Amino acid sequence: MPLSKRFTLTQYLIEERRRFPSASGDFNALILDVALACKAIARAVAFGELGGVLGNHDADAGGSVNVQGETQKKLDVLSNEYFVRLNQWGGHLAGMASEEMEDPSQIPAQNPRGKYLLVFDPLDGSSNIDVNVSVGSIFSILRAPQDVVDSGRDVTEADFFQTGASQAAAGYALYGPTTMLVLSVGNGVAGFTLDPNLGEFMLTHPDLQVPAATQEFAINASNSRFWEAPVKRYVDECLAGKTGPRGKDFNMRWIASMVAEAHRILMRGGVFLYPRDNKDASKPGRLRLLYEANPIGFIMEQAGGRASTGRQAMLGVQPTSLHQRIGLVFGSKNEVERIERYHAEPARTDSETPLFAERSLFRD
Repeated sequence: MPLSKRFTLTQYLIEERRRFPSASGDFNALILDVALACKAIARAVAFGELGGVLGNHDADAGGSVNVQGETQKKLDVLSNEYFVRLNQWGGHLAGMASEEMEDPSQIPAQNPRGKYLLVFDPLDGSSNIDVNVSVGSIFSILRAPQDVVDSGRDVTEADFFQTGASQAAAGYALYGPTTMLVLSVGNGVAGFTLDPNLGEFMLTHPDLQVPAATQEFAINASNSRFWEAPVKRYVDECLAGKTGPRGKDFNMRWIASMVAEAHRILMRGGVFLYPRDNKDASKPGRLRLLYEANPIGFIMEQAGGRASTGRQAMLGVQPTSLHQRIGLVFGSKNEVERIERYHAEPARTDSETPLFAERSLFRD
């Protein structure tokens, strides 16, 4: 086959490394190990039922539930194993944390240890896997605290409690009609497509940018009765269309796979809302801060978009637990800033609402 003029992921990382002449190469090697795990998962996903990987994980026929209280799919368990096994041997990591593991994963004693931490959701959107909807993997790379590097001790949960702004890199893999790896190493966002002939990720989207304006939003409307007032206001205004205060029509999307939602927004703009609500007072949100909200937020910000809790910038939130949940809004900057503004404004009272105020399907 003819030689391609496109960079491979390896070549792209070498170019990025040239900006830091003193770099050791460990960072690049770690990202390539993560990419290898994503390739292995992509192959398992592609085989589907032919590979015997669909359905719930039986855990010796008794079923299994992860630390989130969610039923594990066979591919959840397999994907987690790929991430752990393919990243624990290289000497680049001090430890790992995953959605599927209650405690941090330690590097085996016989393996060398490095200066980075890896956190990941090995298979985001796995509830969709049995119906052949796009799923993905999300990952974040942090620098290990210096005392971990110096002492070589086992990592603790607290070592991972770093704000999203301190991420060294973040990315996701999308397992869809094509397999893509979207990556930021703090210098913009690049998209790579897996070439099945070469088995290499090829640079196909060198400078992804989120449009500042949009006419698409994504939210799970079945939770509308639990939304806070600012979210209800925003959705109502979008649904009012050209005759409403926004003066334009909006389309609503909902895939129930955050990687797929994020990818659509990177490709053509939009805003995604999975906000804090009052459905369960014990959960200040549904998505996990460290290995879902932070890496996706990092990618969005690097691509010119914005990520927020609705009340503050996502990348400034200080983590307090390994599996901390949080509300998340991300996407086109103008829309996210509007939602933040609605949260900051004083709550409306009934006396401010006209007698014949516009109502919608999603207003209580």
